[in-house]
Amino acid sequence: MDGSASKAGPDLFAVGDKFGRRDLVDAVLLPSATISPGYGTVIVETKSGDEHQGILKQATGASVQLMGADGKLVTIAAAEIKEQRGSTLSLMPEGLHAGLSLQEFADLTEYLASLRQPESALASDHGMPNVIPPLAKPVSLRPFFSQELNLPRQKVQTGLTAFHQIPGSSNVFLVLHQKGRIWRMEKTPTGEDNSVFADLENDVFCERGPNGLQDLAFHPNFRENRKYYLQYQVFEDGKVATIVVEKTFAKDFRTDSGQAPRRVLKIVSVAEDHSGGCLQFGPDGYLYVVMGDTGPHHDPNGHAQNLQLLLGKLLRLDVDRTEGELGYAVPKDNPFVGRADARPEIWAYGLRNPWRFSFDRATGDLWLADVGQDREEEVAIVRRGENHGWNVYEGFEPFSNQYRQEGRAFTPPIFAYKRKYGVSITGGFVYRGDKKSSFYGVYVCGDYVSKRIFGVTQENGKLKAARQIGELPQGLVSFGTDEAGNIYAVGYEGMIYRLDFTGSDFDEVRAEPAGTVGR
Repeated sequence: MDGSASKAGPDLFAVGDKFGRRDLVDAVLLPSATISPGYGTVIVETKSGDEHQGILKQATGASVQLMGADGKLVTIAAAEIKEQRGSTLSLMPEGLHAGLSLQEFADLTEYLASLRQPESALASDHGMPNVIPPLAKPVSLRPFFSQELNLPRQKVQTGLTAFHQIPGSSNVFLVLHQKGRIWRMEKTPTGEDNSVFADLENDVFCERGPNGLQDLAFHPNFRENRKYYLQYQVFEDGKVATIVVEKTFAKDFRTDSGQAPRRVLKIVSVAEDHSGGCLQFGPDGYLYVVMGDTGPHHDPNGHAQNLQLLLGKLLRLDVDRTEGELGYAVPKDNPFVGRADARPEIWAYGLRNPWRFSFDRATGDLWLADVGQDREEEVAIVRRGENHGWNVYEGFEPFSNQYRQEGRAFTPPIFAYKRKYGVSITGGFVYRGDKKSSFYGVYVCGDYVSKRIFGVTQENGKLKAARQIGELPQGLVSFGTDEAGNIYAVGYEGMIYRLDFTGSDFDEVRAEPAGTVGR
C-alpha cells in the first residue's frame, strides 16, 4: 500500500484517489470486468505439457517470468514454450466478498477509499501543483452528433479511439473504433449522414488489454494522392505487434479504396500493454510515430532508455521514400543518424506509454502526454534528441537508477498531476481557434479515468498555469480538431463533444474550501 509492492496484484497506493467507491466495490465483486493494464493473466504452455498462469513480470529472449496469485515466481525458458497467450480472466478470484459481513465489506471499502497520495512540498510542485483550480464557469460540452454511435458489443469492452476531420472536407469526419471499424460521418443541413468507411476487424488484434485500432493520419498531399496511415495492433507469429500501414481513399473520397495496404513499420511488443498510440505528420512533412515501452510494469528491461530499440520512443520517418527492405526512409537530420549504438529512426526517447501528441499549428511545438506508472501523469514539449526520463524518472520524481547512464541529461515535463486528479492522461491540442478567446494558446488535455479536462499554458518550458476546465460524461479517450481550430473530446463509450469556450474565461477560477479540490 506504499508503492513498494512486488506481488501479482497492483499496489494500493493512492487507490482512493484513483477510484470512487462504486469502482472499488465493483473491483471486488467483478474482478474480471475491468483489469488494469499490466495485470492481465498470462498463460504459458510448455512443450512438456505443463501450464503456468500468472502476471508477466519479466520477458527476455531467453525466458519469461510469471508470478501467480500465491506470490511465487516461475521462470520458463523460451526454448520450452509451446504457446503463450493472454486471458480475459483476472488472477483475482471471484467470491472474495462471501466471507465478509455487510458491515465488514463497507469497512473495507471505506478503508480503500481513504488511501490517498500524500501532499508534498517538492521543488517540482510548480510543474506538478498540489491544487489545479477549476474554472468559475466550466467550458461547455456540445454533443457533436445527435446520438451515441452504434458500437459493436463484444465480450471484451471496446470503444471509440480517435476522431479526425477529412482534409478539405469541412463537415466530414472519420471516427475510429478500437475493434477496427472506421465510420464516415458528415454533418448536413438536415442532419447527419453516417456510413462505414472501412472495416478492418479481421486484421486488428483487440481481444484483450488496450490494443486495437489506435490512430489515423492524413498525408500532407492527401487531396492529390488520397493516402492515409493507420496505427494498430496485430497478432503474428504468436506475438502482439504494432504496425503502421499506408492506405488510400477511393476516388470519390467516401470510402477506403479497397486496395491492399502497404506496411510501413512493424514493432513487436514484449508484453501486451503500453503500446502508446498516435501518429501525426509534422510541419516538416515527415511522419512522427510514438511507441510505448510495451511492459511489463516498471520497464524492467530498460526499453525506454535503450537506443537500440524502438520501444519507448518517438520516431520520425520519411514515408515518401524507402530504404532497402524498410517501408520508409530515415530523414538525414534525425538526431541519432550515424551512431552505431542507436536506431536512426529515433527522434526522442525515455517514454513509458504516450497516449496522443500533437503539433501546435502556430509554433510547431510538439506536445505529448505520457501515462505514468504509480504516481504521476505528465505532459511534455518534445524536441529533437531529448531524453524524457522513463524509467529513471516518472514525471518530476526519481523512479529507478537501474538504467541511468553517465552523461545522459533528462528533460522534465511541462506539467504533471497526481492521482487525485486522474490516473491515465489523454493528450490533446493547443487551441488555435478564436484569437480573441482567453483560451487561445492553451493546451487542452484530460484524463481517461477521472474524465477531467485540463487547460495548460507554459512560458520558456515552464508551467505558467493549469486549470480544470471541464469534465466529460464518458471516458476521455482522445481529442480531435478541425481546420477552423475547434477542439473535440471523444468519449470511449460512443459520444463526441465539441468544446465551446465562448462562455468561459481561462483566467477566472472558482475558490473552493481547503481540502476539497480534486476530491
